[in-house]
Amino acid sequence: MLTGIVPPIVTPLLDRDKLDVEGLERLIKRIVSGGVTGLFLLGTTGEGASLSYRLRRELIERTCGQVNKRVPILANITDTSFIESVNLARHATDSGVQALVVAPPYYLPPGQPELQEYLTHLVAELPLPLFLYNMPSLTKVTYELDTLRHAMDEPRIVGMKDSSGNIGYFREVASLLKNRPDWSLLVGPEDLLLDAIAAGGHGGVHAGANLFPKLYVRLCDAARNGDAQKAREMHALAVRVRASLYEIGRHPSSLIKGIKCALNCLGVCSDFMAEPFHRFRPEQRAVVVQRLGELTAELSKLGLLS
Repeated sequence: MLTGIVPPIVTPLLDRDKLDVEGLERLIKRIVSGGVTGLFLLGTTGEGASLSYRLRRELIERTCGQVNKRVPILANITDTSFIESVNLARHATDSGVQALVVAPPYYLPPGQPELQEYLTHLVAELPLPLFLYNMPSLTKVTYELDTLRHAMDEPRIVGMKDSSGNIGYFREVASLLKNRPDWSLLVGPEDLLLDAIAAGGHGGVHAGANLFPKLYVRLCDAARNGDAQKAREMHALAVRVRASLYEIGRHPSSLIKGIKCALNCLGVCSDFMAEPFHRFRPEQRAVVVQRLGELTAELSKLGLLS
């Protein structure tokens, strides 16, 4: 069972199809030293759907090589092509990934019976355990409860990341864990982590942990250990990170732009974005610089900087 904080790492880029290798190395070192329990590659924060297949494979290879099994690595294989998902899964296995992740195919939305059949066929082709990735705002499809019951009948489907933002749905999924006590149930939005753990969840996959992994690790530990006061303090800081950096621009891509820009300001990696997106303009970058300075000063006093 995977518990704790599993950051969805950004993909540092130098141009449209070139990895920022040195930046990736610094990023991984920063995150792993913060005490996380795993890494999640090629998710939404990692711009996975916008990257070439060649670049996805390179990212997996380099990350596995640097991490060297110190923490588990999960690779997202979501694609509109069943065959490409399987191909990436096999490459990830050969590279040293410990588990795979899949969201519903996101162009022509499958019905739930079709989605159940898809999972059955996919698992038969995969060499590693599989996590489900619930992201209905981007895939247009939710893993409904009947589909999750179907998935829990398959021993090699071992958990789910829920990024729906719907805590009621999360609680319903958590109620199914009595049927699979070995399942890992992780939440995406960091502002829901306290509620998710109270509902029976096991941790979070939080974009802000690219920047401040110790903050989210302390928050998760406090919540899971029943330290309510410490959990509330850490939660308030996590909410500040979100409010300060995720909503500077006008578009949904602002979350990734804000995190990449902040990492660049910290000297970690390039802030180049995969097309059709672009890095923040100077006026937005100036806002990031100001807010990041305020955050780092406060977190440094609390010993929460990596």
